[in-house]
Parts: sequence; C-alpha cells; structure tokens
Amino acid sequence: MKKLSVLFFAIFLIFQSTHIAAQQLPTIPINTVVEKVQKYFGVYPVEKVHLHFDKPYYAVGDTLWLKAYLNHNLYEYSPSKIVYVEMLTSKDSLIQTLRIPLKNNGGKGQLVLDPQFIAQDNYRFRAYTKWMANFDQSYFYNKVVPIGDAINKKLGAEISFKPESNTKTKATLQFRDRSGNLLGRRKLTWEAIDGWDPFDKGKAETDDMGRVTLNLTIKEREYLKKGRLIVKIDGDKLEPALVGNYSLQHALWDADVQFFPEGGDLVAGVSKKLAFKAVNSSGKGEKITGKIYDSKKKEVASFSDGAFGMGSIDFIPVAGETYKATVEFENGQQRTYDLPAVKEEGINIVLHNEDETTLQLGLVANDAYYEKMTNQPFYVLGQSNGHLVYAAQATLKNSSILISIPKEKLPNGIVQITLMQPDGKPISERLVFNQSQPLLDISVKTDKSDYKQKEAVKLSIHVPPKDSLSGNFSVAVIDETKVPHNDDNELGILSNFLLTSDLKGYVEQPNYYFNAKNENRKEALDALLMTQGFRRFSYDDLIAEKLPQVQFFPEQGISLAGTLRLNTGRPYPNGGLLLSVPSRNIRKDTYTDNSGRFAFENLVFPDSSKVTISARGNDNFRSLVIHMDPTYFPGIDQGNPYTSDNIQNIDQEMKAYLTNSKNEYRTSILIDEIEVTGVQRKLVTSKEFSALSGLSMPEHRIEAERLSGCNVLTMCLSTLLTGITYDNQTLKYYITRNYNQGSRVPVQFFLNGMPIDEPSLNSIQPTEIEAIEIFLRDELGTVSRTYQNDGVVSIMTKKNDQKKQPRMSLAEIESLLPKTNIIDMMPLGYVKERQFYSPKYATPESKNTNDYRTTVYWNPEIVPDGQGNAVVEFYNADGNGKYKVVVEGQDQAGNIGRTIYHYNVTR
Repeated sequence: MKKLSVLFFAIFLIFQSTHIAAQQLPTIPINTVVEKVQKYFGVYPVEKVHLHFDKPYYAVGDTLWLKAYLNHNLYEYSPSKIVYVEMLTSKDSLIQTLRIPLKNNGGKGQLVLDPQFIAQDNYRFRAYTKWMANFDQSYFYNKVVPIGDAINKKLGAEISFKPESNTKTKATLQFRDRSGNLLGRRKLTWEAIDGWDPFDKGKAETDDMGRVTLNLTIKEREYLKKGRLIVKIDGDKLEPALVGNYSLQHALWDADVQFFPEGGDLVAGVSKKLAFKAVNSSGKGEKITGKIYDSKKKEVASFSDGAFGMGSIDFIPVAGETYKATVEFENGQQRTYDLPAVKEEGINIVLHNEDETTLQLGLVANDAYYEKMTNQPFYVLGQSNGHLVYAAQATLKNSSILISIPKEKLPNGIVQITLMQPDGKPISERLVFNQSQPLLDISVKTDKSDYKQKEAVKLSIHVPPKDSLSGNFSVAVIDETKVPHNDDNELGILSNFLLTSDLKGYVEQPNYYFNAKNENRKEALDALLMTQGFRRFSYDDLIAEKLPQVQFFPEQGISLAGTLRLNTGRPYPNGGLLLSVPSRNIRKDTYTDNSGRFAFENLVFPDSSKVTISARGNDNFRSLVIHMDPTYFPGIDQGNPYTSDNIQNIDQEMKAYLTNSKNEYRTSILIDEIEVTGVQRKLVTSKEFSALSGLSMPEHRIEAERLSGCNVLTMCLSTLLTGITYDNQTLKYYITRNYNQGSRVPVQFFLNGMPIDEPSLNSIQPTEIEAIEIFLRDELGTVSRTYQNDGVVSIMTKKNDQKKQPRMSLAEIESLLPKTNIIDMMPLGYVKERQFYSPKYATPESKNTNDYRTTVYWNPEIVPDGQGNAVVEFYNADGNGKYKVVVEGQDQAGNIGRTIYHYNVTR
C-alpha cells in the first residue's frame, strides 16, 4: 500500500506540472524522463542489510550474537534469502564469513571468538547480499567492533602520539605484563613498518613506570594507512620476549577543510548556504572557527562548526571575486583554504524552508542566467530509497521559483532532489531528510523498575501493528556498568536504513542524528547531507539507458553449479549427477543441459558439511570430469573509511569489560585436579620451519578433518583457501583482495617449510596432510623479499610413523588415485544454529554461583501476537547498576523501529 501511494503522488505532481507548461518545448518530454527513471527503479530493486549485535564490543572467548535484517523497496520480486557477514581484521584480512539464511527478511547467527584464532584488534563486520554485490560496495553494511583480550595477551600497553612536525612524532608507551604489573627497566627494540618493510627502527629502555618514548620519522603519509609499530621487549631466563604491535593511524596530525555550496555552485549574487566539513587524518571531525576573506583581504563572513567539524553559513558571492577561508583548529594550528570558484551565471536548487508538513524548495538563478534562460523549462525530480517520489516541470518566469512538497506523501529517509535541463542533464542537486511517516512505536516495560541480583525479570514488548502486518524483532539486555557505551556512537536500524545505507563514506556517531536529546541534531544532519557523497545511480546513465550489468540474482538458497565434460574437454549433455550431504541425509540428482551445465538449487546444509557430487551413474563415468564453478565473494574494499572508529587503546577504553572478562574466564576454567594418562597431541605449525618463522599468526588454519574425503588436492583448495583466488589463465593462486585490484603477484606454497610450485600440489596426498595455514600478510617481509610473493600457503604433512607399514593391495592403491568423476568439497554452508544460554535461578542453591554475564539476555526471534504484544522472561546476573534493553526490528512492509529502556539492579 505504501508503494502505491508513493507512485500515485509522483503521477499527481506530474499532472499538476502541466499548469506551468514551458513556453518552449523541452528536448526530452518529462513523461519520457519519468518513464526511463521508473524503468530503472522497477528493474533494479534496492536491498539494504542491517546487523543488530547483542553488545557494542567483546572480549576474546565471548560468543558474538547477531540478528540480520533485510530491507528492500520493491515487493514484486523475490528478495534475497541469504545474507553474508564477513569479519575482517584492522588490516583488512578476512577472518570469517557467515552465510545466514533469512526468513521473513530476518535471520540469526553467532560467532565464537575462539582464542586460538582471534587476537585483540578492531574488527570490521561487513554484510551484504549477492544482489547488492552487483553495485557499489560503498553501500554494504560496515561496522567496527573492538575485541579485547584478557586470556592470551601477555603484553598490555597504552600508547599516545605527540606530533612535532609533518614527518616527526613522539610515541609514548607504557607497558604492563598480563597481570597488570609495570614492566620497568626493560630493554626493547622497535621497528616502524609500512605493511612490508621497516622505514624506521631503534632501541630503547623503559623507565621505572614502564614508560618509553620513541622518536619516529615518517617521511611518507601513505605509511600511516597500513603502518604498524612493532615493539619487542627483551625477555629473561624466566620469561620469553614480549612483542607488541600497534597502529600508526594517529601518529601524525593532519586536517583538511572542504567547502560545499548548497546546490553545487557558488553563483554570483545568489544568497544561499555554504556548508563546510573539517576532518583530521583519522577521519574524525575537527572543531574549527574561521573567517572568509575576499581578494582584497576584507572579511566577509565568519563561521564555526556545529558538530563533528561540520556546519553552514549564509553567503553571497560577488561576480569576479575570489575567496579564501582562514581556519583555526582546536590545537591552535591555522590554515588557509581556497573556496570554490564563483560562477558568473547559474541556477541551483536549495532548501528554502521546512516545517512539520511541507518541504519548500527553491530554484534560484542569478540575473545573468535568468535573462539568458527566461521561459526555458526545467525538470525537478525527487527520489528516495529507489522510488521516484516527485516529478515536476517548471518554467523560469522569475529568477526564483518556489516548489512545495507535502511531506506526508514522502517516505522516511533521504530524498534526493535533482534539477535537470530540458535535455535531461542534471545541473544541481540537494539532499534533504524526511521523517514525516511514523516509525514503529516500540514500547518496553518490566514488571518492576528495581530488581535484585539474579532476580527474575518479566519484560513486555508492545508494537501496535500497522495495517495488520506482523513484524520480527530482536532484543538485547546488557549490564551497562560492565559495558558502558555512548549510544550516539552506535549504528542502529534507524540510522542505518534511513541514513548511512544511502551515503558514501564514513558517518561519525550515526545515532547522534536520531537522539532527541541532541538539540542541534536537525541542523547537524542538514550539514551532513550537504557535505556527504550520494551516488547510488547516475541520471545521465539512466536517461541514456546505460543500465548496470547484473552478474548475480537475489539468492533463494545455496546453489552448487558446474560443467560436466569428457576427459577430451568436450561438454557432456544429458549427463546424470548425484549430490549427497551425508550429515543431513540429503540426496539430489540432476541432468546436464546441451552445454554440459548443471546446477543443484536451494540446498540447505550447515557450514563445514561434506558435500559429494558424483557422475558415476553414467555408463562411461571413467571418462567424465566434473568442473565446479568457483564461488564469488566481493573483494575487500581498500581505503576503508570505517577505520575512523578504531579504538587506539583497547586495554584502557574497555578496562571494565576486560576486568570482568578475566574474572569470568578464571571461573570457567577451574577444574578438579586429574591425572593425565593420555599423550597430548602436539599442534604442528609453520613456526617449526625456519623459512617461515618470521611470519605472524595465520589468518586461517585448515585442519586435517576438513580434508577427509578429498581426492584431488587442487579441487579441494578452490573451496578451502579463504581469501585466495585461483586464475584459470595463469594457473596461479592470488590474494583475492589484491587480485581484484589488478595485482598479479602470486601466493607462494610451502610443503613442510620447503617452497613448491603449483603443479606439485596434486602430488600431495590429502590423507597425509596434517594442516594447512594461510598467511595473507607478511608484515616483516621475511618471505616476500626472498620469493617475490604475495601471501603464503603452508602445507604440513603428518609425521611418518617409524613402524614398518604393510604392503598396499592393488585395490588400496587404486582408491588413492584421483577420481575426477567424484567431487568432495566443503562449501560455505549456513551458520550453525545455536541457542543463547539463559540460566535460571529458581532455588537458593542455584544462586550460589558467580554470574559474570555482560549480555544478560538475547533473543533474535521476537514475534508479537496479533495485538502486537510479546513477553519474555529471564534472570539478572550478578552485576549492579543500570541494565540496558535495546529492541530493534521491522514489519513485513519494511517499517522499522528502535527503542532503549533501562531498569535498575541492586544487591
């Protein structure tokens, strides 16, 4: 119903526009423009993904719980049924990919932050559908989630930088051991590296308080993007050397100020807003004050930012003048910037006024432009979330034209208003934000306002259903004393779906614009929209009917496809294939088409499931070869702006949380003393080989179990090597993120520490492999400088048993030979379902335990009844103070809502 009303409004406005028909006929009729634009919007639906996490940050050993939401703007198609969630390190190395199935546009998942693989870092979570991968990755979901370590980390440090010039800085660090003791009077060596090679290094010694100050020279600012400071503290007889690794993101201070005239141009003689944005080298807003001077050095305006280094002033440029802005930053530094050139003639679209019911936009031209273009027609188009919501034709009969748009007809979110010439060429644009439609009214209450520790809580949720449409919601309850967090920094479902998902680049504190306590939030939001990029599509391309090429359709389930060929290379038509997933008791068959193509559609199986595809049912199966299609995943975007949310000192910022995590971990590992009678199996790692000893922790490790049933190693590697791509032309393997950007520097393979080439891989029996380790980075360059490679895959085989093995039979030998008419693989399956554990304290005895939980309750599947009511019950933990309840969700029509509620817990 909502979509139909929007479409009716667009047609209604076009009809009205005939009352101001142009005196001269336009090159392209407005009906043609509207038809082409609507054709695009009708064929290319907009999908958006949101993730609701149970907490804003975590510790190693935690389980991360999340709910995935899909929002789409069209209902005449089958939307995606799968969301992909990726976990990446601060160095953009892929750690994990989750495949989450959706039901009613919602799906749940979890990720155990295994101490064996997860270290303290700022991790980025990226989420998307395969349909979204057809378009600009800038509109993927992105969120930085810090993860601290109270289990494995042996060296704690607090680091700060004091820049002294454009190339020199002092880094001050204070070191502590894992118990929190200061590491005083310890010798150390350090290196500053740009990702591969050191560009500065030295030696030093900590003082009595464990502090040390290092003088760094950073000649190239590019080093800061991937730069790291590696510090090695010498050990002694009782303690090995300790190594710390720290980002250089904040090592040098720098800032930039940009100016953005409303509507796109400084037009001579036209008074309108001039927006500005000041950001530092880490991408955060900088507080500024400034003045604007003309060419005669006369002050014509002054300004200061309202929030996050952004703001706007009213400004009237003069023809023939040039302007400069002198800006002073909070640290006292001053800089001068040129304003955009003044256009002698022009027309722009501006926001004239806004009230509760109406948006008033103005088409403003200076006298020179008006005299030249009198009685010329112009088009004004408005689009929001992939819908054409406004279209009108206006004639320039005055130098300014006022356009009023009733807000009740507009959907919530960003509205892009574009001014076009009669040939369909856009000449001005203005983004405005509308929130006239009611959001889902989510109300939360508890049966009491104050509780005791471990007392039962009855929490009621009420969401009045709109048009009898049901919804699905997620609720998280956290102990805010242990998990303090400014909610303005959060990326909620409102700030995501209504704001950041339609903007390019980094948005600082996205929830700030939706917090009614921030009195200047509307002015701050308007400044953001005048300074932030928005380019989901190009009107030029739409008018010219240059439509994007689609490679992937909305996924309805897991699909495995490929080609069946004869061993001569010819496709094999009408060949039968059988797919089986033993762990799920799944068996499916299919036949190839005339091109030998086959596909198994809409499969359902959990991750790490062994899948077998066999062509042995054919009479001539011995001469058949199965070729599986490679699985596509989008490359990792470079220049990630979300590093601005990285926490520099995780130990300090998350001190309360990590202290609780340490207590929780100590309690959970206490066991009775037992006698060990078995032999502990030693974990084989690449560190045992001298050629690879300089590598850090591998990004991925593949254990022998995942190779069970693998016949041909290279065929298994195509699905197992996470973050690595195989090129059929060069027959080489490459780091995916670098390959997608044009790099052709291959991965180097090692077998038990010895370098091998790709043809040698199939000589390795998969049954003999102990483990495979994948290194996507070589920070010290110990391997890359020798072998000129990009990344390492280290294959380690099992230790040979010294006992004499019996001779193999012919049948046993034959069973080891590759069978290319059978493929065994372990494709990415759906995330395994797991329920959040919520303890019950119904008896005094059950309360006699320590409960250090920070997430007190998590439920990703709240479905209100017909009256919009839902009730959940749970027990509090041991923490005292405020408990925070966050509820997010959407209904079947895509209406969204979010609310926060607090209650108190005392002893």
